[in-house]
Amino acid sequence: MSYGQTVHVIEDDCAVRESLDLLLRSAGLTPRLHPSARDFLECKPAPDGCVVTDVRMADMTGIELLAEMKNRRINLPAVVMTAFADVPVAVKAMKLGAVDFIEKPFDDELMVGSIRAALARNSDPDSPESQIAAARRRLSALTARERDVLHGLMKGKLNKTIAFELGISVRTVETHRANLMTKTQSESLSELIRLTLLAEEAEQA
Repeated sequence: MSYGQTVHVIEDDCAVRESLDLLLRSAGLTPRLHPSARDFLECKPAPDGCVVTDVRMADMTGIELLAEMKNRRINLPAVVMTAFADVPVAVKAMKLGAVDFIEKPFDDELMVGSIRAALARNSDPDSPESQIAAARRRLSALTARERDVLHGLMKGKLNKTIAFELGISVRTVETHRANLMTKTQSESLSELIRLTLLAEEAEQA
């Protein structure tokens, strides 16, 4: 359940911050607003709830915040939002513990759903072993070529770059990307990135 858990909104744009406050309150959630990452860190958050943070902020970026949270052992699931979608940045955020990466302007239902999923992790977290097993199972159906395309995506390469390197057409890359989403049952690129990172970390362990 998410009742009573605080959603820490960290955003230096006042209009976006207030808009999220209204959205979350209307969804029955409990937001606490922070104009900066340092303001959040100084509040000494309780070990429940979650974080919603922008990537680009003046005092400390969202990525720097996630790294600092990790250093301080603030184990709150984080949803990262950005107006500048960038796969390498998304990969970096998820390696630091982000559970979702959402592009602005975001869909209200998508944002609320992502936050509820983050809050649910506090009350019913999957074990690392079960998460890894699920990730491997969902990636197991991929062909060798689809894995090649996935590898390119994880490095933030454009479709035309992947096509050139693999000696295939851009249309074929687009088809493989669609197959990646379908076969892994991923509803978003961030979910596909999370699955891939889980499987890769297990292989490197």
